[in-house]
Amino acid sequence: MFLNTTLKRNPKLIETAIWLHQTDQILPDSYVIDMDTLIMNATRIIEESNKYGMKMYFMLKQLGRNPLIAKELMKLGYAGAVAVDFKEAKIMMDNHIPIGNVGHLVQPPKSMMRKLVDYGCEYFTIYSLEKVKELNDCLLNTDKKQKIMIRVIGKNDTIYSGQTAGITLEELEQTVIEIKKYEHIDIKGLTSFPCFLYDESTQKIEPTANLFTVLQANEILKKLGIVIDDLNTPSTTCVATIEEMSKYKTTSGEPGHGLTGTTPLHAHTVCVEVPCVVYVSEISHHVAGKSFCFGGGYYRRSHVENALIGTDINNLQKGKVITPDLDSIDYHFGLDRKYTINDTVLMAFRYQIFVTRSNVCIVEGIHSGNPKLVATYNSLGGKL
Repeated sequence: MFLNTTLKRNPKLIETAIWLHQTDQILPDSYVIDMDTLIMNATRIIEESNKYGMKMYFMLKQLGRNPLIAKELMKLGYAGAVAVDFKEAKIMMDNHIPIGNVGHLVQPPKSMMRKLVDYGCEYFTIYSLEKVKELNDCLLNTDKKQKIMIRVIGKNDTIYSGQTAGITLEELEQTVIEIKKYEHIDIKGLTSFPCFLYDESTQKIEPTANLFTVLQANEILKKLGIVIDDLNTPSTTCVATIEEMSKYKTTSGEPGHGLTGTTPLHAHTVCVEVPCVVYVSEISHHVAGKSFCFGGGYYRRSHVENALIGTDINNLQKGKVITPDLDSIDYHFGLDRKYTINDTVLMAFRYQIFVTRSNVCIVEGIHSGNPKLVATYNSLGGKL
């Protein structure tokens, strides 16, 4: 999906990834991250958001919940991490990363509520009254109030399978009336996902029905005397979408793939951000005239099509990738013909590292001519 773009815009990353593999510094089934380019991308996003007075939280699940990257983003002025689920929240807490929003897609379980409250999170996203009560109970006998975001859903919203959740617009008013009974809870945010998506017909990022549900919910809350500080409208947040977001007076975004130049927009358009992640494998064996390379990093929505195979950037061959069936484990990727055993295989596709078995290799100095592997992590943010 991003192979040609990466080859054109960041060939040094491809050259470095091959060198790291061929010199046995990294294993196959590794994602190599060009840290210098990621920081450049992240800086451009935060600068653009500052023009519009918009707050940026970072979403790192797709990069394996990586704490090293999180620490660097905090230095740039990001408002904190979006902990998409409670396991990501734990990684951020273990590494002393400020949490801007916890519960974005998955609410924290009861056993973690006290720990999260004690740690301090700017917002809890909630979509059930029971969770509000648990949160309030953690604050009894204190003078503290906890800000929450309500996740809302409308009849025509996009909701991905496995993410079904939210307070409907029809039940929002009564839900808010109930929440207001809890003295330690402060309703200060509204959110949904996805609020913006890439449209192939226009080749632009367009607002979704979810965005208008958030705006409608805000009007309902105004009538109830509630002033919202944060209209959080995530998905595909990058430099190209921030101005569009500001038109709707939304106040915060959550760059994830924007940080690495790998949103769908980046696959079809030259954007400000430069792709800075490649997947590295190795030819393992041949069967029936085809080669197979080591797997472990496959994401079923990756849209992977091609790979580069070789031992040097000057002798690479392009091959077609044969992906595993969705009902099978990705022990290997297939390739369209025979290649040399042990050759490096490079791919650049849409990834979600936290659902893989892959290593995450952070590299600095690629563009100064002094590349260095600074750290290797597992797919869930643990340093190896």
